[in-house]
Parts: sequence; C-alpha cells; structure tokens
Amino acid sequence: MMKKNLMFLALAAIGLASCNGGFKKGNGGMLYDIHVDKGAPRVKEGDFISLQLIAKTDGDSVLMSTYEQGRPIITLLQKAQASGDIFAGVKLLGEGDSATIKTNIDSIMKKGMRRPPLKGKYIVYEVKVDKVIPKGKMSDTAFNSAITTYLKAQAEVMKKAEPAKIKKYIADNKLTVTTTASGLNYIITKQGTGDKPAAGDTVEVNYVGKFVNGKLFETNLKEVAQKEKTFNPMMQYKPIPVVVGVKAVIPGWDEALQLLNKGSKATLIIPSNLAYGEQGNQVIQPFTPLVFDIEVVDIIHPDPNAKKPAAPAPLTLQQLQQQAKQQQAPAKK
Repeated sequence: MMKKNLMFLALAAIGLASCNGGFKKGNGGMLYDIHVDKGAPRVKEGDFISLQLIAKTDGDSVLMSTYEQGRPIITLLQKAQASGDIFAGVKLLGEGDSATIKTNIDSIMKKGMRRPPLKGKYIVYEVKVDKVIPKGKMSDTAFNSAITTYLKAQAEVMKKAEPAKIKKYIADNKLTVTTTASGLNYIITKQGTGDKPAAGDTVEVNYVGKFVNGKLFETNLKEVAQKEKTFNPMMQYKPIPVVVGVKAVIPGWDEALQLLNKGSKATLIIPSNLAYGEQGNQVIQPFTPLVFDIEVVDIIHPDPNAKKPAAPAPLTLQQLQQQAKQQQAPAKK
C-alpha cells in the first residue's frame, strides 16, 4: 500500500509539472523556469548587472530585445516595485544563468495604474545574466572602480569587433563600396544631376538609419516608419535640412553629402569614428557602425549677401527634425 501511494504521488507530481510547462511558482503570481544555473551567488539589490533580455507578450509578440538593440541592459539591480515583477525574478539568478520569467500583469500593477493594452495574462521575459559585480561590503569608490574597469574592457571588445562587423555587412549584402581616406564606405545607388553641394549649402535629405544587424533606429520616411512599426504621429516625416561642411551633423554625413548632387541616392556604411564614437548616444552603443540609406532631395545655396552665422554645435538627426518642426510651426498672432 505504501509503494502504491508513493507511486501515485510521483505520477501526480509529474502531471502537475507538465501542466505548468516546467515552471515554478514565485511571489505575486510570477512563474519562472531556470534553464542554466551556474551555481553563482544570486543577484542582490544594489549589485551591478549586465544582462540580455527579450520581453514578449503571451502570444510571442516581442515588446523589446537587447539583442536587436545591440546593447545589454546595464544597471544596478533595483528594489522590486511589486511582488513578482522582473526585478524579483532576476534575484533568482546569478552570473551566467538564464531563465524564462513570466510576470503576472495584473499582480505587478500598482493601485490606480492603468493596465497596459496587452492581450494575455503575462509579460514573458527571456533573461541571460552576463555579468554581476556584487556591492557587498565594497566601498562606493571600489565598487564604482570595478564597474568602470568592466565597462572599459567591454568597450575595448566592441572596438576590436567593429571592423569585422563592417566587413561582414558589406560581404553579406554583396556590396561594392568606395572607401574614402577617412574610412567612409559608400555606394551611389542612383546618380543625380547638377553640382555637388559646397560647404555652407543646405541639403534637404531623406534617410533611413539602421544598425549592421538590419534593425532600424531612425527614419524620416513615413512609409518606412509604418512598415517597421516605429511610426510616431508627433514626428515631421519630411526631408530634413542639413548645412554641410560646418560640423552640424556626424562627420560621416558631412563628408558623404558633399559627394552627392541633387537627386542622388546612396548607402553609407559609417564606422563609429565618423559617427558617435566611443561615447555613443541614447540609442547607439559606443563603437557602433551605422548604415544609412539617404536621398538628396534638394540643394539650397545661401544668399551671398547674407551675414554668415557662427558654426553651430553638432546636432543629432532627431534634434534636426525637432528644429525643422519648430521652424515650420505657425506664428502666434
């Protein structure tokens, strides 16, 4: 009788596990399945972490992916904002571990907050912890120094990998590029007519900006934004004006625009030293090569009698769009 009871309990346990798909229950309705457990100490609040993450809906619709963005999440682990949220889930892991974590949308919503317009019960996270620097009893100085050392080492890895990324992109897309002395790679896909712009001329440009993995990060073409599901109704989807030769944009653009006449289209593969360099910006990692498909819509020569303004500070493409939007706004009466 004892053996029969034990067998029944074992079968029941197997059946329960299969119904839950191998997931274990955490607080706040969270479910988790640890795929790789290296046995490292678990992450604690305040520790530095670098992790790769894909967030999806129940229906496998991707909400965000660090792999697509080309950059991991680098942060100090925060205190869980709600029982069973992603921060609580990450605390179940250590360096080198990976897991699927399902957070119950209704459970993690604070009182009074509106539920996000997502179908299904869960937000599903695929998480891989690349690096942990425990705060422990380290002084703030020592802790910050350890983080800085790690980030510098990671930047050096990215710097060394950049030439291979550019070479692979060109080879994979079977491109025959012209490379300038600065390292700018370009292909003229449609030849325009007339003179090329000189320093001080304003060039009106359409563009599509991508990473070498093909992921779009910015465009001023409405149809492209809609297709890639990045459309923003607040954006002005029209050619942006760029004054060339005065360092108003990244060096790769400044050089390339002076090689193209009106009506030209070109693909630019720009190394990071001609883009956002070792600093990067909000959406672009340090040492990140960029790909732009551009079109010169028009070239406007300055009034020779007008007083020349001082050279402006370099602007991002987003700032140029915002500037153009403000210039086009109707004057208040």
